[in-house]
Amino acid sequence: MYVHGTLSLCPHAAVLSAFVVAFHKWRPLETTKYRRCGRPLAYILLVFMCYNISMVDLRDMTIGEMESFFVELGEPKYRAHQVFSWLYKGVTDFDEMVNIPKVLREKLSGAVYIGRLAILEVQESKSDGTQKFLFGLTNGGGTNVVGADMEMTYANASDADMRCADAVEAVFMKYKYGNSICISSQAGCRMGCKFCASTRNGLSRNLTVGEMVSQVLEATRQTGEFIGHMVVMGTGEPFDNYENLSRFISILHEKEGLGLSNRNITVSTCGIVPKIYDFAKDHPQVNLAISLHAATDGKRSAMMPINNKYKIAEIMKAAKHYTAETGRRITFEYTMVNGVNDSDEDARNLMSLLKGLNCHVNLIPLNKVEGTGFDTVSRKRAEEFAEMLENSGVTATVRRELGSDIDAACGQLRLKKSRE
Repeated sequence: MYVHGTLSLCPHAAVLSAFVVAFHKWRPLETTKYRRCGRPLAYILLVFMCYNISMVDLRDMTIGEMESFFVELGEPKYRAHQVFSWLYKGVTDFDEMVNIPKVLREKLSGAVYIGRLAILEVQESKSDGTQKFLFGLTNGGGTNVVGADMEMTYANASDADMRCADAVEAVFMKYKYGNSICISSQAGCRMGCKFCASTRNGLSRNLTVGEMVSQVLEATRQTGEFIGHMVVMGTGEPFDNYENLSRFISILHEKEGLGLSNRNITVSTCGIVPKIYDFAKDHPQVNLAISLHAATDGKRSAMMPINNKYKIAEIMKAAKHYTAETGRRITFEYTMVNGVNDSDEDARNLMSLLKGLNCHVNLIPLNKVEGTGFDTVSRKRAEEFAEMLENSGVTATVRRELGSDIDAACGQLRLKKSRE
């Protein structure tokens, strides 16, 4: 059977099945009366259990998983490739899959669905074309079944859980090198970073593979533009949802899927050290960014509780392993907070920490979040900080500000809606 929670028997099916087998083999029941009545009833029970299945989101499947699924349906593997290709052309209706036989399309309609995320709100920047999406999720951990002719907006999404905890953000951005999207990996976050909007209401749940995929597909459909770069830097800690993240990356890279180059994919982590080692082995061509934000344990622990578990020395050891194992440069994200980590001494500590490492520092003036007590730095101060790093041999840039006239910062729109 397909492994990742798709075609599965009802919760007590295993126990019931064992009971039926034992009942069937019980010798005292080998009578004409049992053969005429009991045995057929036992088989009817088994058939009922086998059809008591949960609907499956096809967007949850990698190409290998889809092949297995179609073999279980009694279909040749090439059908999986045909359907997979349709999915990533944006098709959401089986009847549009014209090279799939009608009988198979009907069979699929009864066993699986093509999930879509409900669009609760879209904000578009007038200055640079950045678009911020707020997507609604279902409570059960699967995408909403939204028909091809149905568009949900925040105004008509009446369920309270669709408006706050079970909602995620994605941001579509335009750059000279092409379009990029920043997607979420969790609904909320449990990492507890003091300055971040995403963690303010805690973690609701992990996103499914289909929900991550759907952020990209829905943004592509909404904007009508090709998206060639993707970063997992939205709401949530990607390495806290590592298995689904890995399968998502596989789908992104699959030529019959979205066909993105691994080198155009970046994953950001706050520093879950064991997963950095796993990531270097599993995805050596995918870019890694580590949210550092301070160069000393004292300051980092005060800002990021994860540092109480994985100290800076452990992170640096893992970062050096990553660069040695993959041959790739690593990025350190450094959110600049006024009066906290923006002094000349902080710059010198950062220089000392990163000296000799194949890395780049991405300086990010804080997007202020109400209620945190933290404030941002000026662009001028960020550029001065970058110059100090550059002069010491550590490459650094100040992140370009996009979507300044909308709630483009990570978690801000979701948090705002949760308070309404």
